[in-house]
Amino acid sequence: MTQISELGEFGLIHHLTDKFENKNASTIKGVGDDCAVLSYPDKQVLVTSDMLMEGIHFDLVYTPLKHLGYKAAQVNFSDVYAMNGTPRQLVVSLALGRRFSVENVEEIYEGLRLACERHQVDLVGGDTCSSVTGLALSLTCIGEAPADDVIYRSGAKENDLICVSGNLGAAYMGLQLMEREKRVFESRPAQDAEAAQPDFAGREYLLERFLKPEARRDIVERLRAAGVRPTAMMDVSDGLSSELLHICRASHCGCRVYEERIPLDYQTAVTAEELNLNVTTCALNGGEDYELLFTVPLTDHEKVEQMEDVAVIGAITREALGPQLVARDGQEFELKAQGFKAF
Repeated sequence: MTQISELGEFGLIHHLTDKFENKNASTIKGVGDDCAVLSYPDKQVLVTSDMLMEGIHFDLVYTPLKHLGYKAAQVNFSDVYAMNGTPRQLVVSLALGRRFSVENVEEIYEGLRLACERHQVDLVGGDTCSSVTGLALSLTCIGEAPADDVIYRSGAKENDLICVSGNLGAAYMGLQLMEREKRVFESRPAQDAEAAQPDFAGREYLLERFLKPEARRDIVERLRAAGVRPTAMMDVSDGLSSELLHICRASHCGCRVYEERIPLDYQTAVTAEELNLNVTTCALNGGEDYELLFTVPLTDHEKVEQMEDVAVIGAITREALGPQLVARDGQEFELKAQGFKAF
């Protein structure tokens, strides 16, 4: 294993970024100078950032470093897609403890590189520093969109349809499986723990949704191709209920969401039952699905109904009615945010 001190800060940066190739015309200068140089003469510039802390956002007991890099990038790309934009550049900063070798950091950057290649994003800079509290990643993504194409959370109107891509709760189920196996691992004597191998047969999809999420560029492209412009949109990172409330607050409206219409994967439902969890609660509050939640005018109903991997789950109402969940038996409950909280 190569110690980071053997390369030094700038040697490490060059070593890690040498394989990244710029693909966007808006990238004038990437890694290698005091600043990256970008050009967006005719577009709105979208900027988003995320910080991931070891012990808070990820656990290295069950998170491979390559997956961590991939996921960290996808999380940022998802925010840009949620604004109906296109991610173009990525800035990555790392805080590293002494237990990490050059090869460990290479794994993180290999995940970053795969994500950047998949979404045609240029890595254009960042920073590295030492840490005494574990691994930390801070990423900033720069994207673009024509001024008229940018979609905010504040545009939802009464009678708009509420739509969501993919299915919900799978990432949370993947997390629960990992945490369960971690507890089993830690409860074994040291000699047995090393030999213990968790059995995830039939649950691979849930683990992939948790460890290797995919930002939904395909949904944005599909909406454009169908001529559908959402009135409000955001990604599902903290849980469906939290995101719906964000849209309601920003748009000064209420909503009615139907429990029976919330899209669920079969593995999610089976695993929730196995773990004695309510699957609807998991779908509403689990988070980290990185699906797109959006509203569209009622006139686009037929178009979105025909779209693959998109479900219509409710409608926007006037503000006085508040956010409501309609249960399978017809009863209505106030929708509350119970998803991830940063503090």
